[in-house]
Amino acid sequence: MDPSKRVSLWSVEDVLEWVQEQYPDHMSTLHRAIIKHAISGRALLRLKDHHLELLGVEAVEQQQEILQDLLLLKVQEEIDELNYICSECFPE
Repeated sequence: MDPSKRVSLWSVEDVLEWVQEQYPDHMSTLHRAIIKHAISGRALLRLKDHHLELLGVEAVEQQQEILQDLLLLKVQEEIDELNYICSECFPE
């Protein structure tokens, strides 16, 4: 996974790599769900708690941890988008 690549452009493989780094203890459950539902970066950014439960993450604490990490990804995505917009409006 290229760290400079925007999350919304992540492939399913990129998502799998991120999940492996973040949640190695839950990888087996999440791996199957990510593959089955073809969760790309764009889809990852849209996940809510009820989606996580459907994907097999039943513990509320684990859901909250994942949601917090997803919030950080969303913030980074917004920053990247703003940087892109600014670079288009004000080229160097």
